[in-house]
Amino acid sequence: FGFVNFEDPASAKAAVEALNQKVFEGSEKPLFVGRAQKKGERIQLLRSDYEVRRKELDSKYQGVNLYVKNLDDNVDDDMLRKAFEEYGQITSAKVMLDQKGDSRGFGFVCFSLPEEATKAVTEMNSRIISSKPLYVALAQRKQDRAQSLAAQRVNRG
Repeated sequence: FGFVNFEDPASAKAAVEALNQKVFEGSEKPLFVGRAQKKGERIQLLRSDYEVRRKELDSKYQGVNLYVKNLDDNVDDDMLRKAFEEYGQITSAKVMLDQKGDSRGFGFVCFSLPEEATKAVTEMNSRIISSKPLYVALAQRKQDRAQSLAAQRVNRG
């Protein structure tokens, strides 16, 4: 990386517009050209970009992504997909693994339509797959789930 100091802001802006993302001969990567930022400013910008992307993904997968737990150790991605495929078009099915590659006992199944996911929750919750009854629910972010559980505890007294 490097820094270039311009005499006036208009020249700096013109350089950013002309050179940012340009690929030079002999290079495979595009060049990043932008205004120098203080660390705090950069962190704030990255944090806000992350939040925007996270909200877009949350809304995209709201109502179609299922959380499946109590999976038997021998259940893999293909078995998980096959168990749920009768309820609709599955866009992804993933069993979560630990660092050694062993099942962590839970996974996610994502459907293309909310109606398919709802039907799968209704039909598959408590169904026995490879000797264990499954727990199936709509996937929630940890933070959202913690808030809803706290609210339930408060309501119970």
